[in-house]
Amino acid sequence: MDAFFVSVELLRRPELRGQPVVVGGAGRRGVVAAASYEARSYGVFSAMPSARARQLCPEAVFLAGEHELYGEVSKRVMAIFASFTPLVEPLSLDEAFLDVAGARRLHGEPSVIAHRIRELIHQQEGLTCSVGVAPTKFVAKLASEQAKPKPSRRGPVFGPGITVVRSDQLDGFLRPLPVEALWGVGPATLERLHRIGVRRVGQLADLPEGTVISSLGEAAGRHLHQLSRGIDTRRVEPDREVKSISHEETYPTDVFDRARLDRALVRMADGVATRLRGGHLAGRTISIKVRFGDFTTLSRSITADPAVDSMPVITERARALLDEVPWDQGVRLLGVGVSNLTDGAVRQLTLDDAAGPSWGEADKVVDEIRSKWGSAAIGPAAIVTPELGVQVKRRGDQAWGPDETR
Repeated sequence: MDAFFVSVELLRRPELRGQPVVVGGAGRRGVVAAASYEARSYGVFSAMPSARARQLCPEAVFLAGEHELYGEVSKRVMAIFASFTPLVEPLSLDEAFLDVAGARRLHGEPSVIAHRIRELIHQQEGLTCSVGVAPTKFVAKLASEQAKPKPSRRGPVFGPGITVVRSDQLDGFLRPLPVEALWGVGPATLERLHRIGVRRVGQLADLPEGTVISSLGEAAGRHLHQLSRGIDTRRVEPDREVKSISHEETYPTDVFDRARLDRALVRMADGVATRLRGGHLAGRTISIKVRFGDFTTLSRSITADPAVDSMPVITERARALLDEVPWDQGVRLLGVGVSNLTDGAVRQLTLDDAAGPSWGEADKVVDEIRSKWGSAAIGPAAIVTPELGVQVKRRGDQAWGPDETR
Protein backbone atom coordinates (compact mmCIF):
# COMPACT_ATOMS: atom_id res chain seq x y z
CA MET A 1 0.00 0.00 0.00
CA ASP A 2 1.18 3.54 -0.76
CA ALA A 3 1.77 5.61 2.43
CA PHE A 4 -0.96 3.48 3.99
CA PHE A 5 -1.61 5.16 7.35
CA VAL A 6 -1.46 8.65 5.88
CA SER A 7 -3.64 7.67 2.92
CA VAL A 8 -6.32 6.29 5.26
CA GLU A 9 -6.22 9.48 7.32
CA LEU A 10 -6.59 11.67 4.22
CA LEU A 11 -9.81 9.86 3.32
CA ARG A 12 -11.41 11.33 6.44
CA ARG A 13 -9.38 14.57 6.40
CA PRO A 14 -9.43 15.58 2.71
CA GLU A 15 -8.64 19.18 3.68
CA LEU A 16 -5.08 18.01 4.45
CA ARG A 17 -4.41 16.78 0.92
CA GLY A 18 -1.39 18.48 -0.60
CA GLN A 19 0.15 19.20 2.80
CA PRO A 20 3.09 17.39 4.43
CA VAL A 21 1.30 14.99 6.79
CA VAL A 22 2.93 12.66 9.31
CA VAL A 23 1.26 9.87 11.27
CA GLY A 24 3.13 9.06 14.45
CA GLY A 25 4.03 10.23 17.90
CA ALA A 26 4.19 14.00 18.12
CA GLY A 27 6.05 14.09 21.44
CA ARG A 28 9.76 14.30 22.19
CA ARG A 29 10.03 10.52 22.22
CA GLY A 30 7.71 9.87 19.31
CA VAL A 31 8.61 8.24 16.01
CA VAL A 32 7.22 8.61 12.51
CA ALA A 33 4.91 5.75 11.45
CA ALA A 34 4.17 7.05 7.96
CA ALA A 35 4.71 10.22 5.97
CA SER A 36 2.86 11.65 3.00
CA TYR A 37 4.81 12.02 -0.22
CA GLU A 38 4.91 15.79 0.38
CA ALA A 39 6.59 15.17 3.75
CA ARG A 40 8.93 12.58 2.24
CA SER A 41 10.23 15.21 -0.17
CA TYR A 42 11.72 16.96 2.90
CA GLY A 43 13.55 13.77 3.91
CA VAL A 44 10.96 12.55 6.44
CA PHE A 45 10.55 8.77 6.53
CA SER A 46 9.08 6.06 8.75
CA ALA A 47 10.92 5.13 11.96
CA MET A 48 12.56 8.57 12.06
CA PRO A 49 12.38 10.35 15.46
CA SER A 50 9.54 12.85 15.35
CA ALA A 51 11.82 15.60 16.66
CA ARG A 52 14.06 15.14 13.61
CA ALA A 53 11.03 15.13 11.31
CA ARG A 54 9.95 18.51 12.74
CA GLN A 55 13.42 19.90 12.10
CA LEU A 56 13.32 18.78 8.48
CA CYS A 57 9.73 19.87 7.90
CA PRO A 58 8.52 22.44 10.49
CA GLU A 59 5.16 22.82 8.70
CA ALA A 60 4.36 19.10 8.90
CA VAL A 61 0.90 18.22 10.25
CA PHE A 62 1.22 15.46 12.85
CA LEU A 63 -1.66 13.03 13.38
CA ALA A 64 -1.70 10.57 16.28
CA GLY A 65 -3.14 7.81 14.12
CA GLU A 66 -5.73 5.15 14.89
CA HIS A 67 -4.29 1.65 14.76
CA GLU A 68 -7.71 0.02 15.09
CA LEU A 69 -8.98 1.84 11.98
CA TYR A 70 -5.92 0.82 9.98
CA GLY A 71 -6.50 -2.77 11.07
CA GLU A 72 -10.10 -2.67 9.79
CA VAL A 73 -9.04 -1.29 6.41
CA SER A 74 -6.23 -3.84 6.24
CA LYS A 75 -8.69 -6.70 6.75
CA ARG A 76 -10.77 -5.50 3.81
CA VAL A 77 -7.69 -5.15 1.61
CA MET A 78 -6.49 -8.63 2.58
CA ALA A 79 -9.96 -9.94 1.72
CA ILE A 80 -9.51 -8.55 -1.81
CA PHE A 81 -6.22 -10.42 -2.05
CA ALA A 82 -7.88 -13.61 -0.82
CA SER A 83 -10.55 -13.32 -3.53
CA PHE A 84 -7.82 -14.11 -6.07
CA THR A 85 -5.81 -16.75 -4.19
CA PRO A 86 -5.90 -18.43 -0.78
CA LEU A 87 -2.10 -18.20 -0.67
CA VAL A 88 -1.73 -14.78 0.97
CA GLU A 89 1.10 -14.12 3.42
CA PRO A 90 0.62 -10.79 5.24
CA LEU A 91 3.88 -9.11 6.26
CA SER A 92 2.19 -6.21 8.05
CA LEU A 93 -1.06 -4.28 7.91
CA ASP A 94 -0.16 -2.84 4.52
CA GLU A 95 1.91 -5.47 2.73
CA ALA A 96 1.55 -9.09 1.67
CA PHE A 97 2.91 -11.74 -0.66
CA LEU A 98 0.48 -13.54 -2.98
CA ASP A 99 1.18 -16.78 -4.79
CA VAL A 100 -1.00 -16.59 -7.93
CA ALA A 101 0.55 -19.49 -9.85
CA GLY A 102 -2.64 -21.52 -9.44
CA ALA A 103 -5.00 -18.63 -10.16
CA ARG A 104 -4.10 -18.02 -13.79
CA ARG A 105 -6.80 -20.20 -15.35
CA LEU A 106 -9.52 -18.39 -13.40
CA HIS A 107 -8.15 -14.83 -13.24
CA GLY A 108 -5.56 -14.51 -16.01
CA GLU A 109 -1.84 -13.86 -16.05
CA PRO A 110 -0.16 -12.33 -12.96
CA SER A 111 0.04 -8.87 -14.53
CA VAL A 112 -3.72 -8.98 -15.23
CA ILE A 113 -4.36 -10.02 -11.61
CA ALA A 114 -2.15 -7.16 -10.41
CA HIS A 115 -4.13 -4.61 -12.44
CA ARG A 116 -7.44 -5.99 -11.17
CA ILE A 117 -6.29 -5.92 -7.53
CA ARG A 118 -5.24 -2.29 -7.87
CA GLU A 119 -8.57 -1.41 -9.45
CA LEU A 120 -10.59 -3.11 -6.71
CA ILE A 121 -8.61 -1.51 -3.89
CA HIS A 122 -9.05 1.92 -5.44
CA GLN A 123 -12.77 1.39 -6.12
CA GLN A 124 -13.62 -0.09 -2.72
CA GLU A 125 -11.23 1.76 -0.42
CA GLY A 126 -10.12 4.86 -2.31
CA LEU A 127 -6.48 3.83 -1.80
CA THR A 128 -3.58 3.05 -4.10
CA CYS A 129 -1.03 0.28 -3.94
CA SER A 130 2.08 -0.80 -5.81
CA VAL A 131 2.60 -4.35 -7.06
CA GLY A 132 5.71 -6.30 -7.96
CA VAL A 133 5.30 -9.45 -10.05
CA ALA A 134 8.23 -11.90 -10.12
CA PRO A 135 9.10 -15.60 -9.82
CA THR A 136 10.42 -15.16 -6.25
CA LYS A 137 9.34 -13.32 -3.11
CA PHE A 138 12.54 -11.31 -2.86
CA VAL A 139 12.40 -9.97 -6.40
CA ALA A 140 8.66 -9.31 -6.16
CA LYS A 141 9.37 -7.13 -3.12
CA LEU A 142 12.06 -5.16 -4.97
CA ALA A 143 9.80 -4.82 -8.00
CA SER A 144 6.98 -3.40 -5.89
CA GLU A 145 9.36 -0.73 -4.56
CA GLN A 146 10.25 0.29 -8.11
CA ALA A 147 6.54 0.59 -8.90
CA LYS A 148 5.91 3.04 -6.06
CA PRO A 149 5.25 6.78 -6.39
CA LYS A 150 8.13 9.24 -5.94
CA PRO A 151 7.91 12.07 -3.40
CA SER A 152 7.61 15.71 -4.38
CA ARG A 153 6.56 18.97 -2.70
CA ARG A 154 3.39 18.89 -4.80
CA GLY A 155 2.43 15.34 -3.90
CA PRO A 156 3.15 11.85 -5.18
CA VAL A 157 4.56 11.45 -8.65
CA PHE A 158 2.95 8.17 -9.55
CA GLY A 159 5.11 5.51 -11.14
CA PRO A 160 3.97 2.51 -13.15
CA GLY A 161 2.07 1.02 -10.18
CA ILE A 162 3.05 -2.44 -11.39
CA THR A 163 6.52 -3.75 -12.18
CA VAL A 164 6.84 -7.17 -13.80
CA VAL A 165 10.14 -9.08 -13.73
CA ARG A 166 10.06 -12.31 -15.74
CA SER A 167 12.42 -15.22 -15.16
CA ASP A 168 14.59 -14.24 -18.13
CA GLN A 169 14.84 -10.68 -16.78
CA LEU A 170 16.09 -11.49 -13.27
CA ASP A 171 19.76 -10.94 -14.00
CA GLY A 172 19.24 -7.65 -15.79
CA PHE A 173 16.93 -6.40 -13.05
CA LEU A 174 19.15 -7.31 -10.11
CA ARG A 175 22.70 -6.58 -11.29
CA PRO A 176 22.52 -2.74 -11.42
CA LEU A 177 20.93 -2.42 -7.96
CA PRO A 178 22.99 -1.20 -4.99
CA VAL A 179 24.02 -4.15 -2.85
CA GLU A 180 22.14 -2.75 0.16
CA ALA A 181 18.91 -3.57 -1.70
CA LEU A 182 19.44 -7.21 -0.70
CA TRP A 183 17.57 -8.44 2.37
CA GLY A 184 20.00 -8.79 5.23
CA VAL A 185 22.48 -6.10 4.21
CA GLY A 186 22.64 -3.75 7.18
CA PRO A 187 25.32 -1.15 7.97
CA ALA A 188 27.87 -3.68 9.29
CA THR A 189 27.42 -6.10 6.37
CA LEU A 190 27.51 -3.22 3.89
CA GLU A 191 30.85 -2.06 5.32
CA ARG A 192 32.32 -5.56 4.90
CA LEU A 193 31.07 -5.77 1.32
CA HIS A 194 32.57 -2.38 0.51
CA ARG A 195 35.90 -3.60 1.88
CA ILE A 196 36.00 -6.31 -0.78
CA GLY A 197 34.95 -3.89 -3.50
CA VAL A 198 31.26 -4.84 -3.74
CA ARG A 199 28.83 -2.00 -4.29
CA ARG A 200 26.39 -3.48 -6.80
CA VAL A 201 24.40 -6.70 -6.71
CA GLY A 202 26.07 -7.82 -9.93
CA GLN A 203 29.51 -7.51 -8.35
CA LEU A 204 28.41 -9.77 -5.50
CA ALA A 205 26.93 -12.30 -7.94
CA ASP A 206 30.22 -12.46 -9.85
CA LEU A 207 32.25 -13.40 -6.77
CA PRO A 208 32.82 -17.08 -5.90
CA GLU A 209 30.49 -18.15 -3.11
CA GLY A 210 33.47 -19.14 -0.97
CA THR A 211 34.85 -15.61 -1.10
CA VAL A 212 31.55 -14.16 0.10
CA ILE A 213 31.29 -16.75 2.89
CA SER A 214 34.81 -16.01 4.08
CA SER A 215 33.90 -12.31 4.36
CA LEU A 216 30.41 -12.56 5.82
CA GLY A 217 30.20 -15.99 7.45
CA GLU A 218 28.51 -19.19 6.37
CA ALA A 219 24.83 -18.31 6.79
CA ALA A 220 24.88 -14.66 5.71
CA GLY A 221 27.36 -15.24 2.90
CA ARG A 222 25.44 -18.10 1.33
CA HIS A 223 22.10 -16.32 1.73
CA LEU A 224 23.23 -13.05 0.13
CA HIS A 225 25.13 -14.75 -2.66
CA GLN A 226 22.00 -16.69 -3.61
CA LEU A 227 19.82 -13.57 -3.51
CA SER A 228 22.28 -11.73 -5.73
CA ARG A 229 21.70 -14.41 -8.36
CA GLY A 230 17.92 -14.28 -8.00
CA ILE A 231 17.70 -17.53 -5.99
CA ASP A 232 15.01 -17.46 -3.30
CA THR A 233 13.34 -20.78 -2.51
CA ARG A 234 10.96 -19.52 0.18
CA ARG A 235 7.30 -20.20 -0.43
CA VAL A 236 4.36 -17.98 0.38
CA GLU A 237 3.16 -19.05 3.84
CA PRO A 238 -0.52 -18.15 4.32
CA ASP A 239 -0.74 -19.46 7.90
CA ARG A 240 2.17 -18.03 9.82
CA GLU A 241 2.23 -19.26 13.38
CA VAL A 242 2.07 -16.62 16.10
CA LYS A 243 5.33 -16.75 18.05
CA SER A 244 4.55 -14.35 20.88
CA ILE A 245 2.14 -11.70 22.12
CA SER A 246 3.39 -8.56 23.82
CA HIS A 247 2.72 -4.94 24.73
CA GLU A 248 5.10 -2.16 25.63
CA GLU A 249 4.96 1.50 26.61
CA THR A 250 7.38 4.40 26.25
CA TYR A 251 7.09 7.18 28.83
CA PRO A 252 7.37 10.94 28.17
CA THR A 253 9.90 11.17 31.03
CA ASP A 254 11.77 8.40 32.81
CA VAL A 255 9.69 6.72 35.52
CA PHE A 256 11.20 6.17 38.98
CA ASP A 257 7.92 5.32 40.74
CA ARG A 258 7.62 1.55 41.33
CA ALA A 259 3.88 1.79 42.03
CA ARG A 260 3.36 3.37 38.61
CA LEU A 261 5.44 0.65 36.96
CA ASP A 262 3.44 -2.04 38.76
CA ARG A 263 0.19 -0.53 37.50
CA ALA A 264 1.65 -0.49 33.98
CA LEU A 265 2.52 -4.17 34.31
CA VAL A 266 -1.10 -4.93 35.27
CA ARG A 267 -2.40 -2.99 32.26
CA MET A 268 -0.07 -4.69 29.81
CA ALA A 269 -0.58 -8.14 31.36
CA ASP A 270 -4.33 -7.65 31.02
CA GLY A 271 -3.91 -6.72 27.35
CA VAL A 272 -1.63 -9.68 26.63
CA ALA A 273 -3.90 -12.13 28.48
CA THR A 274 -6.97 -10.89 26.62
CA ARG A 275 -5.27 -11.36 23.26
CA LEU A 276 -4.06 -14.82 24.26
CA ARG A 277 -7.55 -15.96 25.18
CA GLY A 278 -8.99 -14.31 22.07
CA GLY A 279 -6.64 -16.43 19.99
CA HIS A 280 -7.29 -19.56 22.07
CA LEU A 281 -3.64 -19.55 23.13
CA ALA A 282 -1.62 -19.81 26.31
CA GLY A 283 2.10 -19.39 26.90
CA ARG A 284 4.79 -20.87 29.09
CA THR A 285 7.34 -18.06 28.92
CA ILE A 286 6.66 -14.65 30.46
CA SER A 287 9.16 -11.90 29.73
CA ILE A 288 9.70 -8.22 30.41
CA LYS A 289 11.66 -5.60 28.53
CA VAL A 290 13.09 -2.55 30.29
CA ARG A 291 14.83 0.38 28.59
CA PHE A 292 16.52 3.06 30.65
CA GLY A 293 17.12 6.73 29.90
CA ASP A 294 20.53 6.02 28.33
CA PHE A 295 18.86 3.51 25.94
CA THR A 296 20.39 0.54 27.72
CA THR A 297 17.84 -2.27 27.33
CA LEU A 298 17.49 -5.34 29.54
CA SER A 299 15.15 -8.29 29.23
CA ARG A 300 14.27 -11.01 31.69
CA SER A 301 12.09 -14.10 31.26
CA ILE A 302 10.85 -17.13 33.12
CA THR A 303 9.54 -20.39 31.67
CA ALA A 304 7.41 -22.80 33.66
CA ASP A 305 4.43 -25.12 33.39
CA PRO A 306 1.54 -24.94 33.03
CA ALA A 307 0.98 -22.48 30.20
CA VAL A 308 -0.92 -19.37 31.28
CA ASP A 309 -3.43 -16.94 29.79
CA SER A 310 -4.54 -15.15 32.96
CA MET A 311 -3.73 -11.55 33.87
CA PRO A 312 -2.99 -12.13 37.59
CA VAL A 313 -0.48 -14.90 36.87
CA ILE A 314 1.27 -12.93 34.12
CA THR A 315 1.36 -9.85 36.37
CA GLU A 316 2.79 -11.76 39.32
CA ARG A 317 5.63 -13.23 37.25
CA ALA A 318 6.32 -9.96 35.46
CA ARG A 319 6.63 -8.13 38.80
CA ALA A 320 9.08 -10.75 40.04
CA LEU A 321 11.15 -10.25 36.87
CA LEU A 322 11.10 -6.47 37.33
CA ASP A 323 12.62 -7.00 40.79
CA GLU A 324 15.68 -8.43 39.03
CA VAL A 325 16.55 -5.24 37.12
CA PRO A 326 17.63 -1.81 38.46
CA TRP A 327 14.29 -0.15 37.71
CA ASP A 328 15.10 2.67 40.16
CA GLN A 329 17.55 4.08 37.58
CA GLY A 330 14.53 5.42 35.73
CA VAL A 331 12.53 3.50 33.12
CA ARG A 332 12.08 4.92 29.64
CA LEU A 333 10.24 1.89 28.19
CA LEU A 334 8.54 -1.11 29.80
CA GLY A 335 7.14 -4.15 28.03
CA VAL A 336 5.47 -7.47 28.88
CA GLY A 337 5.29 -10.47 26.59
CA VAL A 338 4.29 -14.12 26.54
CA SER A 339 5.88 -16.66 24.20
CA ASN A 340 6.40 -20.42 23.89
CA LEU A 341 2.74 -20.55 22.93
CA THR A 342 0.45 -23.54 22.91
CA ASP A 343 -3.21 -24.38 22.37
CA GLY A 344 -5.08 -22.64 25.17
CA ALA A 345 -7.66 -25.43 25.34
CA VAL A 346 -5.05 -28.08 26.13
CA ARG A 347 -3.66 -27.40 29.59
CA GLN A 348 -2.90 -29.45 32.65
CA LEU A 349 -5.12 -28.83 35.66
CA THR A 350 -3.41 -27.57 38.81
CA LEU A 351 -4.25 -28.04 42.49
CA ASP A 352 -5.63 -24.49 42.50
CA ASP A 353 -8.07 -25.45 39.75
CA ALA A 354 -9.26 -28.43 41.76
CA ALA A 355 -9.67 -26.44 44.98
CA GLY A 356 -12.55 -24.31 43.73
CA PRO A 357 -13.31 -21.27 41.56
CA SER A 358 -10.22 -20.21 39.62
CA TRP A 359 -8.99 -17.15 37.80
CA GLY A 360 -9.88 -18.98 34.61
CA GLU A 361 -13.57 -18.71 35.49
CA ALA A 362 -13.19 -15.03 36.33
CA ASP A 363 -11.38 -14.42 33.03
CA LYS A 364 -14.24 -16.07 31.17
CA VAL A 365 -16.75 -13.72 32.80
CA VAL A 366 -14.55 -10.69 32.05
CA ASP A 367 -14.30 -11.73 28.40
CA GLU A 368 -18.07 -12.15 28.18
CA ILE A 369 -18.71 -8.71 29.68
CA ARG A 370 -16.23 -7.04 27.36
CA SER A 371 -17.67 -8.86 24.37
CA LYS A 372 -21.11 -7.48 25.18
CA TRP A 373 -20.35 -4.03 26.56
CA GLY A 374 -16.93 -3.14 25.18
CA SER A 375 -13.35 -3.59 26.35
CA ALA A 376 -13.53 -0.66 28.79
CA ALA A 377 -16.60 -2.03 30.60
CA ILE A 378 -14.54 -3.95 33.15
CA GLY A 379 -10.91 -4.32 34.14
CA PRO A 380 -8.46 -4.61 37.02
CA ALA A 381 -8.87 -1.90 39.65
CA ALA A 382 -5.23 -0.91 39.17
CA ILE A 383 -5.95 0.43 35.68
CA VAL A 384 -8.99 2.53 36.63
CA THR A 385 -8.69 6.31 37.04
CA PRO A 386 -11.44 8.76 38.10
CA GLU A 387 -10.85 10.92 35.03
CA LEU A 388 -10.47 8.29 32.30
CA GLY A 389 -12.17 5.18 33.68
CA VAL A 390 -10.82 1.75 32.73
CA GLN A 391 -7.59 2.25 30.80
CA VAL A 392 -7.51 -0.96 28.78
CA LYS A 393 -4.31 -1.66 26.84
CA ARG A 394 -5.27 -2.06 23.19
CA ARG A 395 -3.18 -3.32 20.34
CA GLY A 396 -1.52 -0.35 18.68
CA ASP A 397 -1.65 1.91 21.75
CA GLN A 398 1.49 4.03 21.89
CA ALA A 399 2.73 2.33 18.76
CA TRP A 400 4.69 5.46 17.82
CA GLY A 401 5.48 7.10 21.13
CA PRO A 402 3.95 8.22 24.43
CA ASP A 403 0.90 10.41 24.87
CA GLU A 404 2.43 13.36 26.70
CA THR A 405 -0.96 14.74 27.75
CA ARG A 406 -1.41 12.02 30.42
